[in-house]
Amino acid sequence: MWTVKRMTLYGFSFLAAVMLLLVAYFWVALHWSYSSGERAGFVQKLSQKGWVCKTWEGEQALVSLPSTLPEKFYFTVRDDAVAARINESVGKRVALQYEQHKGLLTSCLGETEYFITDVKVLAP
Repeated sequence: MWTVKRMTLYGFSFLAAVMLLLVAYFWVALHWSYSSGERAGFVQKLSQKGWVCKTWEGEQALVSLPSTLPEKFYFTVRDDAVAARINESVGKRVALQYEQHKGLLTSCLGETEYFITDVKVLAP
């Protein structure tokens, strides 16, 4: 027989299990990288965005050949120290090392799925 006490206990248990699964999902999505690599080009902008969750969002122009239109690479930076190093190199040719994290269901973690982990300024 279902009592109110038993239904409340099962309800709280179910909610706790759902919350635990969501936390585990986001932990795996943030710590397991789908792909990683490096993109070289010129950082055009880097700004901190968001109403509640502030993230660093940027744009890099990837130039393959002179006189061709650049492809844009949109990225997110979670580390303030890396964001400061990118800000110092705006307008210079840089190589951005990134990790791609697919399946993040919220823009609070970043607007893109490409997270920058390091930056190297390249010789002109």
